[in-house]
Amino acid sequence: MQLKKLPASYLLVGTVLCTMAQTPSPNVGEDYANRTPPPIADEAKRQMEAELAKARELYDANPKSPDAIIWLGRRLAYLGRFREAIEIYTEGIKYFPNDARFYRHRGHRHLTLRKFDEAITDFRKAVKLTRNQPDEVEPDGQPNARNIPTSTLQFNIWYHLGLANYLTGNYQQAMNSYRACLKVSGTPDRLVATTHWLYMTLRRMNRPREAAKVLAPIREGMDVIENDGYYRLLLMYKGLVSPEILLAEAQKKEGSAATHSVLYGIGNWYLYNGRTGDEIKIFRDMLGGDQWTSFGYIAAEADLNKLN
Repeated sequence: MQLKKLPASYLLVGTVLCTMAQTPSPNVGEDYANRTPPPIADEAKRQMEAELAKARELYDANPKSPDAIIWLGRRLAYLGRFREAIEIYTEGIKYFPNDARFYRHRGHRHLTLRKFDEAITDFRKAVKLTRNQPDEVEPDGQPNARNIPTSTLQFNIWYHLGLANYLTGNYQQAMNSYRACLKVSGTPDRLVATTHWLYMTLRRMNRPREAAKVLAPIREGMDVIENDGYYRLLLMYKGLVSPEILLAEAQKKEGSAATHSVLYGIGNWYLYNGRTGDEIKIFRDMLGGDQWTSFGYIAAEADLNKLN
């Protein structure tokens, strides 16, 4: 049987996908430990500093309270003091080695500082500690407009473990994590976030049919509170919104974590469709900004590191 010659765009995308999957991203956490955090508006910063002062007061009054330790770490992290937050969570692990929350939050901040291996270790430990346990709502440190928490402990563990594996090019493990995450994605916000990263993971694995299947629950008119960017990207994947419209919308907005999520998704869409030049331009433009703590920025950075 004579094999058909594949179009050049297929060969290019296949080469890029294989390169990304096989080349681990470097662990560059030491480059970010002392980096200036993204700017915060003055009023918001004053409020966050007041909340940190209150958290520290509660911690000083009861330094072995697991909740006090966790909230002190979270408040430090919101202000960009990630290394201090990691130290606080590590202290909590010393006192409460079987509390999965400490590994979940410390793993998140390892991701922020590009310590991907350490993050994976923490999230795997959290998975073991929560296995066969009931899930629990995770309170918001920065409530949304409706003041309705949208995530849970187990959702955040699986979601961030999937991301850590995705960033290091371990797409099989990322897929497994996101499929597990779907089981605890019982709200529209959790569903669109998980489905977005699972879809991108499957496309990176060159499994477009499976990727298309995970879009089945996504429909117009979903009641999404926080993750509108991920939702709009999923509609784009389904062909209901054009990438040009999403790109124009994102470029009109001020740089933010949510904007970077959209830009990263569009860049990936360009990759899947053989437009790697457009993808690289978007990623380089993103890295020219100051939102280095956002997942979109971290993922774009990791991809460019792999390509280089």
